[in-house]
Amino acid sequence: MKAFRITGTKYADDLSGYGAALAGGRWNKKGSRVVYSGESEEIALLETIVHTPQMLIPKLSVVTLDIPENSITEVSPSQLPDNWFDYPAPAILAEISERWITEKSSLVLKVPSSIIHTARNYILNCLHKDFKKVTILEIKDFYFDTRLRK
Repeated sequence: MKAFRITGTKYADDLSGYGAALAGGRWNKKGSRVVYSGESEEIALLETIVHTPQMLIPKLSVVTLDIPENSITEVSPSQLPDNWFDYPAPAILAEISERWITEKSSLVLKVPSSIIHTARNYILNCLHKDFKKVTILEIKDFYFDTRLRK
């Protein structure tokens, strides 16, 4: 299965999860190593836009990942609290994923995007035994159209 990340070119080949561990996020607490990705380049772009400071437009790359399809836990909006898409994210989301990270029951946590609720993000557990099977298929420059900042 393919997944996509749009990230700073400097970190395009980094699948360590250290960036997410430093900052924490909607689906991980500080200290938990995960890799955020999306089911399409489009949702990966939207996720990048909302997390990039307004005046900063770094050199970006789109990374295409190949991830095993046999180790996925899916979370649907109906399983989440009514405010799951709020910003800042409700703490319960990181608590849900922390259990998943610790249990190592699957490699991928498939979750709804808070930006487009019908789109899905894939959170990859860097500590799962099958994480070594995640491969980078392609890294290419990503042209960021500055009109997206308006």
